[in-house]
Amino acid sequence: MSTPSEKYAVFRSDQEHPAVVEFRRLYDFELDEFQLRACAALEDGHQVLVAAPTGSGKTLVGEFAVHLALQRGQKCFYTTPIKALSNQKYADLVSRYGADKVGLLTGDNSINSDAPIVVMTTEVLRNMLYAGSSTLLGLSYVVMDEVHYLADRSRGAVWEEVLIHLPDSVSVVSLSATVSNAEEFGDWLETVRGNTVVVLEEKRPVPLFQHVMVGKRLHDLFAGEAPTARVGAPAKNKSGNPAKAAQPDLKDLVNPQLVRIARDDNRVFRDDSRKPRRRRDLPKNRPSRTHFTPFRSDVVDELDAGALLPAIYFIFSRKGCEDAMLQCLRSGLRLTKPHERDEIKRVLAERTADLPDEDLGVLGYHDFAEALSRGIAAHHAGMLAAFKEVVEELFARGLIKVVFATETLALGINMPARTVVLEKLSKWNGEAHVDITPGEYTQLTGRAGRRGIDVEGHAVVLWQPGFDPRAVAGLASTRTYPLRSSFSPSYNMAVNLVRQVGRTRARDMLELSFAQFQSDQAVVGLARQVHRNTEALEGYKESIDCHLGDFLEYADLRRRIGEREASGSKRRKLDRRIEAQESIEKLRIGDIVRIPAGRSAGFALVLDPGMRSEREGPRPTVLTLDRQVRKLSMIDFPTPVEAIGSLRIPKKFNPRNPQQRRELAQVLRSRTDMLGEDGPPSRARGRDAVSHADDPELQEMRAQLRAHPCHGCSDREDHARWAERYFRLDRENRDVQRKIEQRTNTIARQFDRVCQVLDALHYLDGDKTTEAGDRLARIYTELDLVAAECLRQGVFDDLTVPELAACLAALVYESRAKDEPTSPRLPRGDVRQALERMGSIWRDLSALERDMRVDFLRSMDLGFCWPAFRWASGASLAEVLYESDLAAGDFVRWVKQLIDLTEQVADAAGDTQLRSTARAVVDQIRRGVISYASVVDEP
Repeated sequence: MSTPSEKYAVFRSDQEHPAVVEFRRLYDFELDEFQLRACAALEDGHQVLVAAPTGSGKTLVGEFAVHLALQRGQKCFYTTPIKALSNQKYADLVSRYGADKVGLLTGDNSINSDAPIVVMTTEVLRNMLYAGSSTLLGLSYVVMDEVHYLADRSRGAVWEEVLIHLPDSVSVVSLSATVSNAEEFGDWLETVRGNTVVVLEEKRPVPLFQHVMVGKRLHDLFAGEAPTARVGAPAKNKSGNPAKAAQPDLKDLVNPQLVRIARDDNRVFRDDSRKPRRRRDLPKNRPSRTHFTPFRSDVVDELDAGALLPAIYFIFSRKGCEDAMLQCLRSGLRLTKPHERDEIKRVLAERTADLPDEDLGVLGYHDFAEALSRGIAAHHAGMLAAFKEVVEELFARGLIKVVFATETLALGINMPARTVVLEKLSKWNGEAHVDITPGEYTQLTGRAGRRGIDVEGHAVVLWQPGFDPRAVAGLASTRTYPLRSSFSPSYNMAVNLVRQVGRTRARDMLELSFAQFQSDQAVVGLARQVHRNTEALEGYKESIDCHLGDFLEYADLRRRIGEREASGSKRRKLDRRIEAQESIEKLRIGDIVRIPAGRSAGFALVLDPGMRSEREGPRPTVLTLDRQVRKLSMIDFPTPVEAIGSLRIPKKFNPRNPQQRRELAQVLRSRTDMLGEDGPPSRARGRDAVSHADDPELQEMRAQLRAHPCHGCSDREDHARWAERYFRLDRENRDVQRKIEQRTNTIARQFDRVCQVLDALHYLDGDKTTEAGDRLARIYTELDLVAAECLRQGVFDDLTVPELAACLAALVYESRAKDEPTSPRLPRGDVRQALERMGSIWRDLSALERDMRVDFLRSMDLGFCWPAFRWASGASLAEVLYESDLAAGDFVRWVKQLIDLTEQVADAAGDTQLRSTARAVVDQIRRGVISYASVVDEP
């Protein structure tokens, strides 16, 4: 910034953006260029999409929206995908702006909801929009953090719903991880939200070096500088795609020492895995595997010795995280100093003071506390939220040195580290073990390198049997991870939209979804292809033009004649096959036949008629004249066959005995010599020569062809060749047009089918919702229609508090593993009858969905019914967890989801006894560890 022109540009920018200048003074560091561009665009009144790597500071742009709202006396909502991130952002904003100006709305907390700045989960904002909440009045800015969540299969639709339904007066700040189609996403935002500025940042704030740990030794993954360690954004190719430009030949990139290790290790692995052998049978001096996966405690030791802590150690298993923590405890590992241990104990005691003492044992508190004091922790979704938050706070402060975590830690939580370790490059996705994607690898390793603290970050992959360093280099180098919409209309969405704007307007609004936008983008390319094909067809027409008449009509007649002849041939071929199959099935042992085709053509003796196969037909076994025993198939019988004689086969004939085969073949030859070379005439002979003379329609078309004026054209065959090209391209063009029709209005057609289901069940009445539809509009769960039907049919009306809790649990719970017991323990009495009625309702709705060609309702899962029943009956946490084998964190999470649904049911039930029962359920299950205010204390 030494030249006068550069100084003047900065001066002009400061003059035009006073709010940005004031915002910059709040920080003791210089803002990056991409942050300044995004903030300036926001101050100028534009919507903004920021796509930048993890840890680059893109949330600062969201905080500028907060600053603008407060400066202008307006309101800003800051939305996040998960409650933990909402709580963390709430704490950050309170520390900067004060508790009186910041509120929080999640499923667990409602604090100062009328504040000018409110942090919330995205689902809360979606529900506000559908309910027409008064809290939306005066809203000017919405920050959508981690907006790339819209690709999530189960929750992604919520982000699109919010972006589509927010009032036009609201400016949206969308913050996304780096995706390779950010421009496409920005184009969609421009279509839906208006003028949108897309700010892309490819450069990592801290260089990232890639390593592989083999045994206890750390090797560089790349022979030279890692692509992620380069200063500046990656070079782009001519198409502007950084993905391809960043991918030179991996053979030249990968550390050759790792390649040699992998080759040697794989050779030993292949030699060892040929077949199991006893130790004494193993050859002497055989090669042995010298490279191994290091123990977890050894990995931490090596990282500590190399000054590479703090580290996040990703293990794609909850149990693996807990085991790793305990292994480090048993190994005597200690990473903290005395004053750090004292501070850890103080924070832990403060944060868990409200937890009931009787629950601490079952929650694994004592091992957790001991590990924390040594600077070691686990972090996964099965843990109690309070424990996870303690880990997050202590790690952010540098008191925890290593965290064994599942991939959920990479989803937005602000926990940067110096080093990230990946134990494996595959994970269980609920159905199978799958390799992680380049996008997931980037998201996980993006945590390495703390901005303003570390000069460089480090990603470490552990050696495993069958390790391929080139594959890892591909993951680390690939920058192609496009954002794909997972949007589809649900029943709750449909009734809410129809109730607000009517069916036609709702249909039009759904056409604005990113899913339809991406589908339409694909249609643009197809439409160009149709245009090119249409122009080519016009050129073909000119070449086909005949002075005697319409040659296309003549050519079409020729084409139809050819199709008719081919169809007749296929039909006759099928008839002959059926006839041949029937003739083979009539054969008996000892029949002499003449095989019409194949390797075994000629005379043969049937040894076994063969069993009929639905797929292949009969497979008779025969003895040929050259003494060979063969099993035949339908391919050997293009025409029917019949016995032309018979022979008695000796009872003790053994087809495997060469002498017996020779003797029987000699008898067969003598008998066939008496029949002559061809044998008696077959009843099938002559049928292959059947002409088309018996097809009157074909004869009529041939007569029309001969009578057509173009039949006498001297250039007829030349015109015919062009006509054949015309018809071929015309077929291709029609196929492309069908694809366009299938991709056009796909979301609208889904919405129409959803409305057909709701019409059939009388939830909708034209452009209005019925009383049942109004109840459905209040229920936000995956099985929303099942819950609404249960309400309408009175399934829940006479249930007690524990019984209602058990039944509603079947609508929220979904087991993690597909192989969990299919017949879980259930309470006795009315609960079972109610669950049977619910199952019947689900089956009826599923049948209706099949008829309407939609598929939204997953199966009910009864795995949480017993724990919910016991907890609502007053059982202790230890009793419930022991009886259910659930992790404490899972139990708490499912109970909180049960509370959400129960409150929705109470709201939808109206002024009935069911409302009182539902509220009593909430009061009864919101106790003990459930009632503990998990992250924040109300000011």
